[in-house]
Amino acid sequence: QVQLVESGGGLVQAGGSLRLSCAASGRTFSSYAMGWFRQAPGKEREFVAAISWSGGRTYYADSVKGRFTISRDNAMNTVYLQMNSLKPEDTAVYYCAAAPSSRWSMALRVTAYDYWGQGTQVTVSS
Repeated sequence: QVQLVESGGGLVQAGGSLRLSCAASGRTFSSYAMGWFRQAPGKEREFVAAISWSGGRTYYADSVKGRFTISRDNAMNTVYLQMNSLKPEDTAVYYCAAAPSSRWSMALRVTAYDYWGQGTQVTVSS
């Protein structure tokens, strides 16, 4: 079992930055691939970024590539999402999720992930 708690969301002006954190419980955090997803009102949950268990591999959605950076600290059981140059279209609830490392090839898919946090709201004003 892995429990995930996101933090760091808030209201920011376009062009600003936020850093989301996701704290995980459990001693097996380092064996999981971690992902960030987001969901805007009336839209489906979409992939944002993912990082392998070691941190050596990452994936990004095209819409955030070059602006967002995912990282992890296995000693702290935490995964981060640094978001720069934020745009109004980045407004959404952001979720972190954990997937067994064996599903790394599916890391862009919601269905790859077994555990989800409760989400944190990010609002970008124009």
